[in-house]
Amino acid sequence: MTERARTTPGRRTLLGAAVLGTAALGLPAAAQAAERGRGHGGGHGSLRDLPVPTVIGHRGASGYRPEHTLGSYQLALDMGAHIVEQDLVPTKDGHLVCRHENDITATTDVADHPEFAARRTTKSIDGASLTGWFTEDFTLAELKTLRAKERIPGSRPDNTLYDGRWTIPTFEEVLRWAEKEGRKRGKPVWLYVETKHPTYFRELGLGLEEPLARLLRRHGRDRRNSPLILQSFEPTSVQRLARLVDTPRIVLLSGPKTRPWDFVRSGDPRTVADLVKPAGLRWMASFAQGIGPTLDLIVPKDASGRLTTPTTLVRDAHAEGLLLHPYTLRNENSFLPADFRRGTDPNAYGDVFGAYAAYFATGIDGIFADQPDTALLAAADHAGR
Repeated sequence: MTERARTTPGRRTLLGAAVLGTAALGLPAAAQAAERGRGHGGGHGSLRDLPVPTVIGHRGASGYRPEHTLGSYQLALDMGAHIVEQDLVPTKDGHLVCRHENDITATTDVADHPEFAARRTTKSIDGASLTGWFTEDFTLAELKTLRAKERIPGSRPDNTLYDGRWTIPTFEEVLRWAEKEGRKRGKPVWLYVETKHPTYFRELGLGLEEPLARLLRRHGRDRRNSPLILQSFEPTSVQRLARLVDTPRIVLLSGPKTRPWDFVRSGDPRTVADLVKPAGLRWMASFAQGIGPTLDLIVPKDASGRLTTPTTLVRDAHAEGLLLHPYTLRNENSFLPADFRRGTDPNAYGDVFGAYAAYFATGIDGIFADQPDTALLAAADHAGR
């Protein structure tokens, strides 16, 4: 028996458990109540009516399917994820498509298409030099000839089974999918939508916010109580969206020493460390309903990668009326804090339930997860305490 088999549930066990649902699993009534919606009050469809902790399917169910495909989104929804995430980048002809990055080298089979060999190029994206193929150099029709594949096959070899199965979805296709699934289920399907590299694209004449707002208005997701959350690592993108639509908004936050790229371009000297101070949180609360910090801003790690004492960020953000949806928890050892790794295989599952318990104990309102089934079980455990 392997180390993982002795100490952690297998992938199929976790996946099957979530699909069965909380009632079928015989979980405590408190856990079932959490699934129905232990929110903050308010009206139907309100951001604060989401279950707490909210489980966000990170790029869909990217622990089991190639990320940002309709297959990944569908699995996350079928597992019970409260929200399913999309990242948006533009095509050459201005369509919004779902990719984590505009560099599609690792997530599609573009390298296998000789007709696009000359499109391979080197670009500076938010100050980083990258060589590959980029969505802004392709029309939508050209992108649709490509097939999606697993981004990290070394860590997730099982996911390569699905390489080539799906195309790159447009955001409008995802909106139609969500509407269809919502009618089938009798309740709205929540989406979590990020504008990627918005300053970079605006400088190319491919601004993201205006076409995104048009799509939201066309599909009735432009209101304060719409079942959709907008997010960006660039505060000015969130501010621009706030002027265009009333949809709820979240500011994403990276490492404390980093500066959002829009700040770099405009000369704003503030870092993320400044933004997580009370004055910075108060400023973000003037145009957003929450923040999406990296988990290390909630509980820092020491030099060995082990969790230390939580910061005051949860308390301080809540004091300003902000929700916290940190990112990202994954089941594999290589992605977990050192305290929760089990065995020596970096791709084996560690004690992810222990890690969830530690983060949920800080009072966060939700979390991004590559394996939504695991996160839902951990959220039920937390609600039952």
